[in-house]
Amino acid sequence: MWRASVLTIFPDMFPGPLGLSLAGRALAQGGWALETVDPRDHATDRHRSVDDTPAGGGPGMVMRVDVLARAVDAAAPEGDTRPRLLMTPRGTPLTQKRVRELSAGEGVVIVCGRFEGVDDRLVAARGLEEVSVGDVVLSGGEVGALVLLDACVRLLPGVMGHPESGTEESFSAGLLEYPQYTRPQSFEGMEIPAILTGGDHAKVARWRREQAEVATRARRPDLWAAYRAAHDGSATKGE
Repeated sequence: MWRASVLTIFPDMFPGPLGLSLAGRALAQGGWALETVDPRDHATDRHRSVDDTPAGGGPGMVMRVDVLARAVDAAAPEGDTRPRLLMTPRGTPLTQKRVRELSAGEGVVIVCGRFEGVDDRLVAARGLEEVSVGDVVLSGGEVGALVLLDACVRLLPGVMGHPESGTEESFSAGLLEYPQYTRPQSFEGMEIPAILTGGDHAKVARWRREQAEVATRARRPDLWAAYRAAHDGSATKGE
C-alpha cells in the first residue's frame, strides 16, 4: 500500500480535501494510507516547543533540528525507504515526471515547515529532498503537501476511473493539454470545433496534438523549448 506520512504542527489540516472525491474514496477503501506526525509530540520541554530564534538574528522563528529529527525518525524508522521530502520555496520545482516517480514507489514522508523555515542541518542529517510547488511563499508547507499528495494519489492504480485519464493530460507528453469541450454544441455563438464531432479519430488525434503544441508554445515557452529540443535536437528548429 502507498503510504504518506506528514510531519505538521497542524495535523487537523489533513486529510482536508484529500478526504473527498477520488482521493477520499481511495483512502476510505484502503487504496492508500495517510498518517500525521506532530513534531510537538517530540519536544522535550513543558511548552512542547518546536522553534527558536534565528542564529545571527532577524525576525521570526526557525523550527528546531533536534525536534524535527526525532519526528522524522518516528515517522520513518530505519529500514523505511520512502523518499523524505521538505516542502519549501527553495526546493526543486515539482514536475509531473517527479510525481509519477513518487506515485510508483512505496509512498512519501513529507516535512511541513513553518515560521521562517527549518534549521538547514535537518536537510543533510535526514536526507531530505527539498520540493517547491511554485515561486510563491505560503504560510507553511501543508498546502504544498496537499498539492503533492493529490498529484500522486490520483495516479495510483484504481483511483481514476479511466486508465487513460492520467496519460492524456498536461505535461504527460511534455506539452500542455489540448482544449476540451462537451455539450451543448453551441454556447453564446461559440461552436465545438467540427473536427471533434466528425467521427474521424485520426484527425481528432492530430488536431489535439496541434492544439497542445499551440498552447504550449504560447503559454509556456520553457516547456516548448524543452519539447522541441527532445524531439528534434533543437529548441529553435522550424521556428
